[in-house]
Amino acid sequence: MTMSIRLAAAAALLIGIPSIAVAQDAAKGETIFKRCATCHGIGDTTKPIAPNLNGVIGRVAGTQEDFVKKYSKAMVAAGEGGLVWTEADIDEYITDPKKKVPGNKMAFPGLKKPEERADVIAYIKTFSPEAGSQ
Repeated sequence: MTMSIRLAAAAALLIGIPSIAVAQDAAKGETIFKRCATCHGIGDTTKPIAPNLNGVIGRVAGTQEDFVKKYSKAMVAAGEGGLVWTEADIDEYITDPKKKVPGNKMAFPGLKKPEERADVIAYIKTFSPEAGSQ
């Protein structure tokens, strides 16, 4: 990572801008997403373990149609409480899934590097038509 990106990420954290302020690279995100693809489908791929992430940006949490009966009570409650997946919410969730939605089923510990999260979000955005309106 270049020094300017490190400084931008550090500045964003200090002044409270979400870490997605880091430059996004969908191609890198596709590679990083392979860690997620063990459970999550995207594009034409479906996985029985976790919800498909096509169109996730703008979706109410816990409502992916083909997965609705498999969500944890915590994820359904988060959606009923108003959680709609924005880039910022996805960033927070994939940083620490258990902190963002306590009691959810996702076993993944999270992506700690802001640039990796930004890249994954950029990749997910390519499958979310609503992302352009954020």
